[in-house]
Amino acid sequence: MKFDLHVHTTLSPCSSLTLPQILAEARAKSLDGVCITDHDTIEAQNMVQEGIQNDGLCVICGMEYATPEGDFLIFGPFPSLPQGLTAAELLRLVGKDGGVAVAAHPFRAKRPTQEHIIAQGLCHIVEGVNGRNQNAENQQVSLWKERYGVRRVGGSDAHTLEELGRVTTRFHHPIKSRMDFINALKTGSFSMGQ
Repeated sequence: MKFDLHVHTTLSPCSSLTLPQILAEARAKSLDGVCITDHDTIEAQNMVQEGIQNDGLCVICGMEYATPEGDFLIFGPFPSLPQGLTAAELLRLVGKDGGVAVAAHPFRAKRPTQEHIIAQGLCHIVEGVNGRNQNAENQQVSLWKERYGVRRVGGSDAHTLEELGRVTTRFHHPIKSRMDFINALKTGSFSMGQ
């Protein structure tokens, strides 16, 4: 299944994409699934039924959580999280609650992921290709793959309809729910697409 793991709606102040636009266009862009990852909110889960839609598209709700040590795409059973957590606090909480985290755009010039978070083993999955990054920023992720053995996913970081689906992750087994999605990420049952 081909997923775009990093999509923002108008719930994020930087995005012009509405949830109905995403749902209407994702299949036309050959996507099997999308992850709604708005900035510091999981409000989208109150606007859409997660899982398989009538047209076969799988929708998963998560959030992009900003910390002083970088931004993280987080998925799990936490409808609300306190703001202002450090990366270590966030990642321990996500793990304790049975969720999973992905270091978003780890080498972006603005708010990169601090290497000590990866070196300490607090986050094992990183966005290897982010559709809004410069090529040089995406290429640096291979250093962490070699050094720390991180797994890499891809996401468009879509803020516009044109960006939706530009960068994807392929899952090796069917994803029908958030738990299927979390388990696939935890077990490495995916490969980075483009």
